[in-house]
Amino acid sequence: MAVPIEEAMAALSTFSLEDDQPEIQGTAVWVSSEAGATSSPIEYSDVSAYRLSLSEDTKALNQLNTLIQEGKEMSSIIYTYRSCVKALPQLPDSMKHSQADLYLETYQVLDLEMSRLREIQRWQSSASSKLAADMQRFSRPERRINGPTITHLWSMLKLLDVLVQLDHLKNAKASIPNDFSWYKRTFTQVSVQWQDIDSLREELDDLQIFLSTRWAILLNLHVEMFRVNNVEDILQVLIVFAVESLELDFALLFQERHILLRVLPILVVFATSSEKDSESLYKRVKINRLINIFKNDPVIPAFPDLHLSPAAILKELSSYFPKFSSQTRLLTLPAPHELPPREALDYQRHYLIINHIGAIRVEHDDFSIRFASAVNQLLLLKSTEGADVEWCKEIKGCVYDMVVEGLQLLSRWTSRVWEQCAWKFSRPCKEFPPLETSESPTSFSDYEKVVRYNYSTEERKALVELVSYIKSVGSMMQRWDTLIADALWETIHAEVQDFIQNTLAAMLKTTFRKKKDLSRILSDMRTLSADWMANTSKPDSELQSLQSGGEESRATFFQPRPVAPTAAQVHCLQFLIYEVVSGGNLRKPGGLFGNSGSEIPMNDMKQLETFFYKLSFFLHIMDYTETLGNLTDLGFLWFREFYLESSRVIQFPVECSLPWMLIDQILELPNAGLLESILIPFDIYNDSAQQALTVLKQRFLYDEIEAEVDHCFDIFVSRLCDIAFTYYKSWAANELLDPSFLFALDNGEKFSVLPMRFTALLKMTRVKLLGRTVDLRSLISERMNKVFRENLEFLFDRFESQDLCAAVELEKLVEILKHTHELLSKELSIDSFSLMMNEMLENISLVSYSSRLASQIWSEMQNDFLPNFILCNTTQRFVRSSKMPLAPVQKPSVPYAKPNFYCGSQDLNSAHQSFARLYSGFFGIPHMFAIVKLLGQRSLPWLIRALLDHISNKVTTLEPMISGLQEALPKSIGLLPFDGGVAGCVRLINEQLNWGNKSELKAEVLSGIKEIGSVLYWIGLLDIVLREVDTAHFMQTAPWLGLVPGVDGQILQSQEGGVSPIVNLFRSATAAIISNPGSPNPASFQTMAKQAEAADLLYKANINTGSVLEYALAFTSAALDKYCSKWSGAPKTGFVDITTSRDFYRIYSGLQVGYLEESARSQPSYEVLGDSIAWGGCTIIYLLGQQLHFELFDFSYQVLNVAEVEAASMTHKSPHTSQGWEVLLEAMKKARRLNNHVFSMLKARCPLEDKVACAIKQSGAPLHRIKFENTVSAFETLPQKGA
Repeated sequence: MAVPIEEAMAALSTFSLEDDQPEIQGTAVWVSSEAGATSSPIEYSDVSAYRLSLSEDTKALNQLNTLIQEGKEMSSIIYTYRSCVKALPQLPDSMKHSQADLYLETYQVLDLEMSRLREIQRWQSSASSKLAADMQRFSRPERRINGPTITHLWSMLKLLDVLVQLDHLKNAKASIPNDFSWYKRTFTQVSVQWQDIDSLREELDDLQIFLSTRWAILLNLHVEMFRVNNVEDILQVLIVFAVESLELDFALLFQERHILLRVLPILVVFATSSEKDSESLYKRVKINRLINIFKNDPVIPAFPDLHLSPAAILKELSSYFPKFSSQTRLLTLPAPHELPPREALDYQRHYLIINHIGAIRVEHDDFSIRFASAVNQLLLLKSTEGADVEWCKEIKGCVYDMVVEGLQLLSRWTSRVWEQCAWKFSRPCKEFPPLETSESPTSFSDYEKVVRYNYSTEERKALVELVSYIKSVGSMMQRWDTLIADALWETIHAEVQDFIQNTLAAMLKTTFRKKKDLSRILSDMRTLSADWMANTSKPDSELQSLQSGGEESRATFFQPRPVAPTAAQVHCLQFLIYEVVSGGNLRKPGGLFGNSGSEIPMNDMKQLETFFYKLSFFLHIMDYTETLGNLTDLGFLWFREFYLESSRVIQFPVECSLPWMLIDQILELPNAGLLESILIPFDIYNDSAQQALTVLKQRFLYDEIEAEVDHCFDIFVSRLCDIAFTYYKSWAANELLDPSFLFALDNGEKFSVLPMRFTALLKMTRVKLLGRTVDLRSLISERMNKVFRENLEFLFDRFESQDLCAAVELEKLVEILKHTHELLSKELSIDSFSLMMNEMLENISLVSYSSRLASQIWSEMQNDFLPNFILCNTTQRFVRSSKMPLAPVQKPSVPYAKPNFYCGSQDLNSAHQSFARLYSGFFGIPHMFAIVKLLGQRSLPWLIRALLDHISNKVTTLEPMISGLQEALPKSIGLLPFDGGVAGCVRLINEQLNWGNKSELKAEVLSGIKEIGSVLYWIGLLDIVLREVDTAHFMQTAPWLGLVPGVDGQILQSQEGGVSPIVNLFRSATAAIISNPGSPNPASFQTMAKQAEAADLLYKANINTGSVLEYALAFTSAALDKYCSKWSGAPKTGFVDITTSRDFYRIYSGLQVGYLEESARSQPSYEVLGDSIAWGGCTIIYLLGQQLHFELFDFSYQVLNVAEVEAASMTHKSPHTSQGWEVLLEAMKKARRLNNHVFSMLKARCPLEDKVACAIKQSGAPLHRIKFENTVSAFETLPQKGA
């Protein structure tokens, strides 16, 4: 069953085709072959139906319009002409025998181009003849035909303008005569064997004269005009029409104004060069009016990169027209390059957009608000049923007025862009900015002088702003085209009918009542345009009342109808109004609507004039889309054909292209106001590509534009991403700055980040570019993914080139980058940060528990940290030893990167680097927090295992060294005697511990013990950090899991049933949802309840975590168990062995005394070993069960006991008994205090009664404490490296 059309349309109306993409680009350009309303689609053939005797005028009008179109095509051919001679190959001497073939090939190539020039020569001759004949037809003494109409006058002016531009192009193109000379040379060589070439030679001579003679087209036109009779009358009519139109500046778009400015000097020269009466012109138009027009516009745009100067044209043509050479006042006008400095400065103020951008900005804002208000009123009107007719008329009239104002604004703004470009082309740059390269200003091309270096930074900003205003207003007006179309047509219909049926009726009744000829014309106007169907009264009765002169009738009421007049009706109405005003007299004094000698009252004349000019603008409004397209077309800013020829280059670099200069200006100095307009200059490329294909009709130009756009857009996306990344990076770095730091600064505002409007740009999914649609958002997302990965790669490379103390800086920079990712993720769809982080850490595999960063940390600890850093137990920090000879560590150089790979801006980089330098000289708790955060739970167990294996390997390495020191001990070492005092004890120790030849062995043993101590203390710091992290995690999850802390660190369940609050919450919510019969999808809530139960089990399993330090001590104890028999032998007698013991504590005691003596003698033993040696030695002693033996028999402890006895007996002996040993004794006391601290920590964390350890699960999570009996093999169950 077919769906009714009404239902289908109603269904379609429910679909929304809109998205949230902002409107920050101009209207798309589409190739269209549809004829516009400004030209009659049926070539005015319907004019004859109105019986106004305009058949000859219409025929001539159509002929002129055809010539205008052909002339534009001819101008395009000459403008886009490029020299063929440059591409000709040069034959080497070895191929001179092929010279004839080369001439033939060259002739065939050039003949095709010369045929086009011959066609242009023939066309201009024909066009000049037809234009001259058309003018002569209206200059006969007897007036046999009606006309010329205003449309006809415009066609004459447009054709004359085409001829002027064509002649100017021919004069400017130097490549055409060059190619012709080559063509003539090849013709001479090739035509030797031809017959009957006289006609060809004659054609060549004519073409040569045409190409070599300046202003040949205008000279030929002048000859044709005055061949039969003079045409001063029609020339003067054209001049008067042009002058009045320029002075009134009403109903003129900028193209029409430029046409009048270009042809006016030519018309003046032609009119004053007449043999009849050269001064008659100034009787109708005062010369001062002409001078003012020429002085107000000394530069007139002609082509995109060519301009005309009225003064220069007048001076140059004066040499061809002797009669005109006497016009001294006109000939003394200065050309643009002849202007005095003060006048040039005044003109510059007039032409430069920067001097008017403030007023333009106000106009734009005011118009945008009022236009939006008018559109909203129209939308409200359309949604209101039975609205008042007068209210409807008022609103639609307001919309019409806003459209007229908008078109005039666009015309005025685009005209300013054209005229500024023409002024810049006429005044090349003479002062160049400082150059970064050795290139001299003399090597610059002419195009660089007029474009690249001729626009200052502020002028570029102003131009970008104006271009964005033109495109935004044009896009806004185009977007509401379908909405306001009916309102515009109804308003035009009402304007015409009000004038025809009311104003003319009043005139017929009063002013023209007794003037039969004029009454007939007015009646023709009413017959021509009156819409009696819209009139509520009868036309016959109204005519009778008018003829009888009865009581004044009321104004006629019209029903609104969207029926606008046709181009032919407008054409005829303008002709009839002109007939009423002038009476058909071309020699009428005054202007077109001048009142001198006229019997028409001033009020009626004003009404006729107003309606006359409104008719001209009606055509532009009816052709709404075409008019908007013409007024917003800025493609001329790209073309540079004339300068390509003069500079003798194939194409200029992209830095010289004005559209790219505007884009580069925004990218170079990002401005929050202009950033959203950065896509607008790409519309210039769209416009230029449209012109290349549809106006100039040259594919090679489009290819050049396309190549430049491809290149520029890639650069644009890259630089835009760089700027956006820098902005968001600076924003993130600013938010992560310490607030107290900013509060303490006097100039803290320098760290602030000015807001920039990236949101609209990052939403652009459909950027219109050369007829294609580009997803800018996707391109930026792809590039941002790459930039984030490159930034992470740089940060890791930088960390790999530094020591382990740079971990805090790395963590801070990664945190800033992560926050940048969070800010950008709100605008773009980019990869998750964790995914990119894992990729850069090479930690993607599910079975990989290592990572690039963990491997680097472990490698850094092996090669640099453990050998070269020493521990300060008081500050809990590792610092680099200043006395130790650095172990040779090969590190890559610090990579270079832009500031945005750090913190964004230079100021923020300095601030964060100042913080990083505070942590660069040591390794402590902050660094451990950074490492835990960077590695995470996945890679940290691998690093812990590597450190424990390092302890095991060190113990294995130390075993033969310890054995060597054991062998070097004397067979018997007794207790130190008290009677020898401190000096005697020290001397006895040195005699008994005769390790003089074992110095290298001692150093290696001390270094190994020191590394073991450093690893254990490092793990101790890690344990502190992990406990704090676990505590914070527990505080976050415990309320949801129903856990509370109990006595002795136990964790208890708060609810008796054992069900956690989160599970209860989801169960109750699911039950409530399921019980509701209107629930849309209860299965999803059941799934959520099951997921809550799984989360409960998962989080509870990770609550019972153990101590990494306890695990490390247990692991070390298990490693020492293998050498327990060698390092801790059982006494043979069963009693404590005092004199012959070779246990480890005795070895360490001797080593400790040795390095304490070295430190007392001001040798750098402490700065080499630090406090790590105590942690390593005491841990081994404690785990071997030798603590009490060490405290009883340690040599330094015995010396301290002797020193105490000496101190007590100082009253009985000399007070100088211990003199000289104070430093050594102080070092021994410090060592004893440190040893006691280590032993107390070990007793607390690893009591020997029951060895406490924990295991690490395969997932990396430590298990809770596991108690083992104190046996030698108790820790064989722990995981070993080879297991």
